[in-house]
Amino acid sequence: MTATADTELAFAGPAALAGLVRSREVTARELIELYLRRIEALDPRLNAFRVTLAEQALAEADATDSDGPLAGVPIAVKDDIAVAGQAATMGTTIVRAPASQDAEPIRRLRGAGAIPIGITNVPELMIFPWTVSAANGVTRNPWNPRRTPGGSSGGSAAAVAAGMVPVATGSDGGGSIRIPASCCGLVGMKPTRGRVSSQPGGSGWLGLSVFGALARTVADSALMLDVMQGAAPGDEYAAPPVHGTFVEATARPPERLRIAISHKVPPGLLGRVSVDQRSAWERTAKLLEQHGHDVIERDPPYGLVQIEFVQMWLRGIFETSLDVPDPKALELATRRLAAMGRYVVPPRRRARLAVRQAATSARMISLWDEFDVLLTPGLATTAIAAEGAFGKPAPIAIDVAGRFMPFTPPFNLTGQPAISIPAGTGGDGLPLSVQLVGRFGREDVLYSLAAQVESAAPWAHQRPALAIAP
Repeated sequence: MTATADTELAFAGPAALAGLVRSREVTARELIELYLRRIEALDPRLNAFRVTLAEQALAEADATDSDGPLAGVPIAVKDDIAVAGQAATMGTTIVRAPASQDAEPIRRLRGAGAIPIGITNVPELMIFPWTVSAANGVTRNPWNPRRTPGGSSGGSAAAVAAGMVPVATGSDGGGSIRIPASCCGLVGMKPTRGRVSSQPGGSGWLGLSVFGALARTVADSALMLDVMQGAAPGDEYAAPPVHGTFVEATARPPERLRIAISHKVPPGLLGRVSVDQRSAWERTAKLLEQHGHDVIERDPPYGLVQIEFVQMWLRGIFETSLDVPDPKALELATRRLAAMGRYVVPPRRRARLAVRQAATSARMISLWDEFDVLLTPGLATTAIAAEGAFGKPAPIAIDVAGRFMPFTPPFNLTGQPAISIPAGTGGDGLPLSVQLVGRFGREDVLYSLAAQVESAAPWAHQRPALAIAP
């Protein structure tokens, strides 16, 4: 097979790859070998993977007889979820015991035929929207290695964007799927709270965090969520049932929708939307109007949602740090943020926050009494420097993060589904993005609308130059 054919196969997408395996046109081993070659060629420049699972993946490929929707498809797994036989380090230097079993989302992916090929890098404890750690160094964006792939699912995003895997898992506690998707020209769905099981662990960051995936197309994203979705015994939350499949939703044109559009930065943040990002937002709004939707400017009733989110985020960092075997081994900024979570949000305030969260969510979700979808910019700018604010004092890092990604955190607090999709490129050659936010439990509407945007303004053919591996 030629290098060009190899590259085209690498970017074929999980559904097409699984089809080739099921029809025996390609073997699972051939796919694993292809992606291992690409990882070997590209990852030294990107640092997307903490570890590859070459021998294990090849053995699983040889043993597979799956005819599932992901038959023989290699996947990357974010370093925050249990993979049997591997330790989830969460970006720390701390040695942990290997997991005895897969987490429920990984179990379902394997059941569909997927084969984990490696574990991707994250910032320590998944805190920031850049992927840098003392343990594993700087992870870089395939579109420009001087820029960040985002965080905290930055390793997963870099791996998918560069064609080192067709899809990867992620998690999102304040934008950690949507931010890397926006930085790397990918599709990133933050599912409804409770849509994907968190077992055997509990819900992360006081219910802010959910599991999902990063993919190159809307249909690829929908396929991953179809496989991963569903509550399991012990889950704290459960999303409304799904009617049909999400893949089916991507093939179904949406009904005429009422779409609110807003580029207002939530109060409490100092960010400013760049000219390029605002232009991408405006172009998408016009495209939606041309497709017959009612598009109306309306700002969400944010109130002080950002201040509430930060308190829950800090408390979540503190509670996550309690599970670390040696907290003194954490980075200085992590220890300081955990201390802030402990003292600023003691147990009594934590309980009050839970009550306030319900009231804040009800106020914000009232927008969807009148509208079906909200459109915002994905980020305030294109991807920032690869190092982000790593090594800076915690208050500076918080400020840099808030200016960069003001639009994603509110919907972790409400638990609504939200998807980031590509929206062209900026003057710096980096991907631009928009965010679509839907009603609780209505990922299907978002997938249908996102697929309509993708059909009108395709992006899957656009690849970073670095993705052309030997």
